[in-house]
Amino acid sequence: MRNFFRQLYLSNRFFYALGVVAVLYILSFFFDAIAFLPPIVLMLLLIILVIDIVLLFNTKKGIIAQRILPEKLSNGDENLTKIDIKNHYPFAIKVEVIDEAPFQFQLRDFRIHKKIKSNGNEFFQYSLEPKERGEYHFGELNIFATSPIGLIKRRTKFSSNAMVPSYPSFIHLPKYELMAMQNEFMLGGIKKIRKIGHTMEFEQIKDYVQGDDIRNINWKATAKRNQLMVNQYQEERAQRIYMLIDKGRTMKMPFDGLTLLDYSINASMALSHIVLKKKDNAGIMTFSKKIENVVPAESRSGQLKKIGEALYNVETNFYESDFSRLYVDLEVKVRRRSLILLFSNFETLDALNRQLRYLRGIAKNHLLVVVFFKNSAMDDLSKGKKLENIQNVYDQIIAEKFEYEKKLIRQELQKYGISSVYTAPENLSISVINKYLEVKARGIL
Repeated sequence: MRNFFRQLYLSNRFFYALGVVAVLYILSFFFDAIAFLPPIVLMLLLIILVIDIVLLFNTKKGIIAQRILPEKLSNGDENLTKIDIKNHYPFAIKVEVIDEAPFQFQLRDFRIHKKIKSNGNEFFQYSLEPKERGEYHFGELNIFATSPIGLIKRRTKFSSNAMVPSYPSFIHLPKYELMAMQNEFMLGGIKKIRKIGHTMEFEQIKDYVQGDDIRNINWKATAKRNQLMVNQYQEERAQRIYMLIDKGRTMKMPFDGLTLLDYSINASMALSHIVLKKKDNAGIMTFSKKIENVVPAESRSGQLKKIGEALYNVETNFYESDFSRLYVDLEVKVRRRSLILLFSNFETLDALNRQLRYLRGIAKNHLLVVVFFKNSAMDDLSKGKKLENIQNVYDQIIAEKFEYEKKLIRQELQKYGISSVYTAPENLSISVINKYLEVKARGIL
């Protein structure tokens, strides 16, 4: 009996009908001719109510529903949640779906209305866009069924207590791969720089043909075969690429619901995918007070999954990042020359100068690329307003001052031979992929 009352809900149609009965009772005080009508209408309403209850509750499993969730959510992207509802009633019903989505989405008015034919099936989906990495707990899937009479609703619960993790963005990885292939063709005119050291890997020994470099003649093989043999080399591919992500307080700044840390992690996932496709070794590290979440640079089949697991629960903190400790730890953990993309954010030249000595130390042993962010809000502030009053003039001057500071930062890095990527957060992934392709095309690693 308790379950019966928990499932029984009165609909708006019942209250409208009850209101009509109340109006008839009021009118019966003024018109004696209709005094007999209100009790009859009330009795008919109660009889119809009982019939409606029997129709909905006579079938034990009148509705079967399930929520189909993805194995994991992609942070910052639209993820589809699917709902499948089957109607086992011998008549058409209307359903109201209320899915208890995780609290992070703050969906307080989530309702979906559907009409399902007799013994029919309804399959639909809706999208959720997570803005945080971590665990997302779904509650119960509530289905309110209404018969053609429509005086009551029967509530049925399904799919309770489901948890789905939200990982760094992975849905658009194939898109970035295609964009990388297109952009690689556009880099064909870039001038190569003389490579330092021996960057060619041995492939095979073959017969000498006219035009081969005589410096590659293998004299031992020539003596054995009694004909000229040359060593053939291929371009070195197993280069080490590290994504180094700052998780200090400067990366807490939000843009479009995601923090700079989230943008950096998503870009690292996209770049790692491209690096592994290019047969290079991808690795990641995060740092604040010290280096953490270390995944050594490798090119194994499960490397991308390992990187995603390492970045799954990384959060910013409110500490000032220790670049001196970073320099010391890198000396220990990364001994071979590598391409290091450092994701951080410098808002002023003074902030850069405090860390510049350590960046120069890293750049002596590795090819360092500093990735920092354009403040798109300031950019809109400087370009989107007309100079109609003194406040707009002040806003534009401040925005231009910030942009000038960023220009000085790029020039200061360039003065010491440190490459940089300066981009808006929403364009970060493709910007770092293009920089990686440029480094490969120029052969400076």
